[in-house]
Amino acid sequence: MREPPRLRLGFAGTPDFAVPALDALHHWQGVCAVLTQPDRPAGRGQEWRPSPVKIRASQLSVPVFQPADLKSAHSLELVRSLGLDALVVAAYGLILPPAILECPRRGCINIHASLLPRWRGAAPIQRAILAGDAKSGITIMRMEVGLDTGPMLATRSIDIGVDETAKTLHDRLAQLGAELIVETLDALAAGGIREVPQPLEGVTYARKIDKTEALIDWRQDAVEVWRHIRAFNPWPIAETRLNGVQLRVWEAELYRAVLPGRGDAPPMSPGSVLQAGDQGIEVACGRGVLRILRLQLAGRKPLPAREFVQGVKLEGASFAPL
Repeated sequence: MREPPRLRLGFAGTPDFAVPALDALHHWQGVCAVLTQPDRPAGRGQEWRPSPVKIRASQLSVPVFQPADLKSAHSLELVRSLGLDALVVAAYGLILPPAILECPRRGCINIHASLLPRWRGAAPIQRAILAGDAKSGITIMRMEVGLDTGPMLATRSIDIGVDETAKTLHDRLAQLGAELIVETLDALAAGGIREVPQPLEGVTYARKIDKTEALIDWRQDAVEVWRHIRAFNPWPIAETRLNGVQLRVWEAELYRAVLPGRGDAPPMSPGSVLQAGDQGIEVACGRGVLRILRLQLAGRKPLPAREFVQGVKLEGASFAPL
């Protein structure tokens, strides 16, 4: 059987999510160049750090380019000079203008972490968990000017686990995307790909996560607070207040769907600590009870709840509702 022709591939990506795809393409048939965002200051010391994709590309000895944007004539000339058959894009973080989209002979192909048209946009993983979606997945699509509106080349779905966090779902989707992009490009090179327009119904937008969203609203149902905690792990980490001090909640579990019966006693206000011990910290929500399993006071390291309660008095305490 005749092997499909090799493709001259470029790769554009920045965060950890894109690294497995870069690895897979490198081992499949090679990547001639990588585009990634410029180094950024990070951490407490605000030291300049390269992106995960830049680090991995350097380890693989793949040439790296870091334009500040792709709108300049210099950036356009750079991409044209690469003579690409296709540019694979995975969480690059920069807008590709029409002139760039038209450069590769077979177009720009995006690895998107949702089952399009659901969750177009910047934060599909977190938004899927927040919404309580049962499934997520990867869509390989040909890019066009619209935001994640291009025709689909391949899709593959996975179930979202009952205890899934943004971190665990991110890692599973990153690996799935790496596998699916190789399969898709292999079929594309062999002429076996059929483009499918996205459905007009079911479109949702996954807006970028803002740090202010991390604040827990204990007036919500326990299941909604639970999703909130899982969706914002590992960033920006769900948080509340204890005696005016920031308290981050890393891990929790749904304890009761409704509050326990209390006879003639007044209802517990949302955020009230019902019990704190080795099993965790039980907190009243607008409806139901959540058990906190791992948390962190400002300036300290995260601790299991059983250790946390040994050093912090929680009897009669109440977490701030916002």
